[in-house]
Amino acid sequence: MTTSPQPAPYGTPEVPRVAVRGEARLEVDPEIARIGITVSARGTDRRGALDDLTRRNSAVLDLVKSYGDAVEKLSTGAFVITPQLTGKGRGERVRSYHGRVHVTATLSDFTALGELATRLGDLELTGVDGPWWSLRPDSPAHRDARQQAVREAVQRAREYAGALGAELTALVELADEGAEGPSAPASPSGARTRGYAGGGAESEPRALDLEPQRQTVYARVNARFTMSPPQL
Repeated sequence: MTTSPQPAPYGTPEVPRVAVRGEARLEVDPEIARIGITVSARGTDRRGALDDLTRRNSAVLDLVKSYGDAVEKLSTGAFVITPQLTGKGRGERVRSYHGRVHVTATLSDFTALGELATRLGDLELTGVDGPWWSLRPDSPAHRDARQQAVREAVQRAREYAGALGAELTALVELADEGAEGPSAPASPSGARTRGYAGGGAESEPRALDLEPQRQTVYARVNARFTMSPPQL
């Protein structure tokens, strides 16, 4: 039984290959922003702490939902109720109960973002972290970066071939190394507040003026081409 010969991995003098990498780096405006909300309660009685936590959590959810379509996603994360002990050994007893609920809100309307973050921070025992700016997974920016990386790879290969008096003849391989946004959520840019008293009869605080943080999109590809014999 005979097998057909495998092509040389690096080409031949008659059909040489050229391997290049194409890269792209785009700076674009963010499409969404996330804020983390922590609702807290404490008290000497477990039921009282739970009731306070439930009431404050409902107030937070109602406030966020009041912004309608500006909020793309609202989700509740961890819920914790913990007894705080005092004393040690046989004298150990429960001193108080601390409760927390974590909520995450994703917004696409940045005009509403500053106002919502400020109003949340003004609520009783409610903390706000963020915003974390990002792109949607299906953002056109990722496609644009990949296409630009491919065009750069082709252009680079043509330049190498041209330097040898040759021309590209075929594409052998195109390997996508992936197009990705920031490796970690962008650092919060200012909205980190915590409220310890309700608004009461006071007027609402002035909304924070938040400046969206531009996002960096990367794309990298490896490409292999065959080219005509060089003119050496």
